[in-house]
Amino acid sequence: MKHVAQIILMAALLAAGMVHAQNYPGTRPVRILVGYTPGGGVDTTARMMAQALGELWGGNVLVENRPGAAGNIATEATAKAPPDGYTMVLCNIGSHAITPARFAKRLTYDPIGDFAFPIKIGGVPNIFMVHPSLPIRNLQQYIDYARKNPGKLNYGSSGVGASPHLSIELLKSMTGINIVHVPYKGAAPALADAMSGHMESSVGNLAGAPLAAVKSGRVRALGVTSAVRSAQLPDVPTFEEAGVKGYDVTGWYGLCTQSKVPQPVLAKLHADGAKVLAGPLKKRLEDQGVTVEQATPEQFAAHVKNEIAKWTKVVIESKLEGD
Repeated sequence: MKHVAQIILMAALLAAGMVHAQNYPGTRPVRILVGYTPGGGVDTTARMMAQALGELWGGNVLVENRPGAAGNIATEATAKAPPDGYTMVLCNIGSHAITPARFAKRLTYDPIGDFAFPIKIGGVPNIFMVHPSLPIRNLQQYIDYARKNPGKLNYGSSGVGASPHLSIELLKSMTGINIVHVPYKGAAPALADAMSGHMESSVGNLAGAPLAAVKSGRVRALGVTSAVRSAQLPDVPTFEEAGVKGYDVTGWYGLCTQSKVPQPVLAKLHADGAKVLAGPLKKRLEDQGVTVEQATPEQFAAHVKNEIAKWTKVVIESKLEGD
């Protein structure tokens, strides 16, 4: 009898989940949390996804910025949200790989176990830029100058421990240069100072404003961090092409939600995500510097696990573990 009761309960839960998925999201708004300030690549991508999903669902998909703690505020809020699919986070290399690598002992959630990974959006490199007034034309010249003048060059980023910052810490460890990190409270002010000449060099996600700044000539791109060149900036070499052998840092974006969201809802999220990413949104994202790379939820989760392991090593070597 107990076994029969369990089967009945499981069948009832499955049926309820399927009904929920059929009605999801209905007229209720869906939130996409962003752990960073407006204007950066993460925020831009979230807003594009929100618009496309809202059009598909015929309802409101709202972007809510909750900056702070290297993206951890938005990630934690999603982990602890009701498991109904109405709260997602624009998960990325910073929120789900670097932050867990830096603050593993302090997190109040499991970055893998407490999350489902229904939608992988794609990959995006970081880009290293200088103000056009700086008499440096390429990354090798920058490295040579930094070696001859240790501690005299500064670079800005969106903040301590984010992907752009650590991508340059990795460059420093691989080349032996000494340049000074100047953290900002977001990607937008870091780029603004690079464009105005207040900061000699800057690093940020290619997606969004940095791409526009390079194309307009307000900054000079020295290199992209990915293993291959960006289709949007085919004349800008990779760090490896510039002489840093074996260098590859490729960021990624996705939509993640609470792990206990009913499986039928997760399946609908995955299917609908694939649908919008195969439509006009694909070109819009790629025009912003994001290479659309879809994956199954299982493949996406496995990628996140591998990224945590990779960046844990970099964090330890850079002595950036959180207190």
